[in-house]
Amino acid sequence: MGKRIGMEVAVAVAEAVGLCNIDMAAVYPITPQSHIAEHLSDLVADGRIDAEFVTVESEHSAMSAVIGASGTGARSYTATSSQGLMYMHELLPIASAMRLPICMAIANRAVSGPLNILNDHTDIMPQRDSGWISIFVENGQEAIDMSIMSFKIAEHKDVMLPVNVNIDGFQLTHMVEPFEMPTQEEVNQFLPPFVPHATLHPSKPVTMGAFAMSDYFAEIMKAKDEALKNSKKVILDVWNEWGKLFGRKYQPVETYKIEDADVLMLTMGSMGETAQIAIDELRAKGVKAGLVKLRLWRPFPLAEIKAVLKNAKKLIVTDRAISFGGPGGPVFSEVKSALYAEAKRPLIYNYIYGLGGRDMAVKDFTGMFEKVLADTTNQEADTYEFWGVRE
Repeated sequence: MGKRIGMEVAVAVAEAVGLCNIDMAAVYPITPQSHIAEHLSDLVADGRIDAEFVTVESEHSAMSAVIGASGTGARSYTATSSQGLMYMHELLPIASAMRLPICMAIANRAVSGPLNILNDHTDIMPQRDSGWISIFVENGQEAIDMSIMSFKIAEHKDVMLPVNVNIDGFQLTHMVEPFEMPTQEEVNQFLPPFVPHATLHPSKPVTMGAFAMSDYFAEIMKAKDEALKNSKKVILDVWNEWGKLFGRKYQPVETYKIEDADVLMLTMGSMGETAQIAIDELRAKGVKAGLVKLRLWRPFPLAEIKAVLKNAKKLIVTDRAISFGGPGGPVFSEVKSALYAEAKRPLIYNYIYGLGGRDMAVKDFTGMFEKVLADTTNQEADTYEFWGVRE
């Protein structure tokens, strides 16, 4: 197996991408993603990887550059955060519609205004419907693993869709953690050379991203939807292969102590590890609490969500973003919708927390459980609350 080392997570992600034999990267720096861009450019400048690092003037240009490069058959990579992701927004559906296997890291950060550079999930949620495969990681090891696996998923002939890997800004990107870094030989064994099914080249002209009238547009959108839903099989196959090679297994929905739990909590991203400590503390007090971790955001793992929640009496869905004017957080809305038609479903509570990097301690998670357990009349079910907000 790879060597066990300690390194800042953002730098480690760049190292992992460097092992993937990329052909080009175009990354515009933005906090807290900048260390990925800086270290990746160092790897190219120092000759450690044979790739082009394209210097661009904005995130919009970065996404434009990787779209063009991917269209020619180049293995392409970018990374961004917050306002940079918002600036890319108009191009994201184009990348997926053109079936370009671009891979991107998102160092999740609050969206302005007011200006805030710390972590929440308000940058990725507006991109939910852009047609990208979307994965969340919990720690540095997962960030490395998913960065490598994202190329194999995106480039599979039955997928050919872009992938974003969400890595909580600062709370993960700037942490120094111990992990195993695969060797170049191991990555070469796992990730084959990219063989595109269609490329742009002057000697063999093809059309990509052509104009479509209403006669065909709906069919094209349906095809993209089917491709994204069907990608789950490949995602699972790639994750299973990785587990066999490296011993680290991943699932779309992962659980902790749910077998006999009466109350479950659902998290997404780095806060899952803090919530896990809360579960242990509650169990020590005799509270039958369990944890559900949502790793795959798109395609949404409908069947897996239904399976793990079928016996719960109460469910706490946590969100690090708010759908303004809506029924609650975006994860809450999706989970509630997934369970709507079930004959037996838990009462669902929604807490919006950690916005703009607001600190969350173990006691906050135990507090959520205590509040839900105290609601014996179930009056607060199917509602949302901003956790810890001053009146």
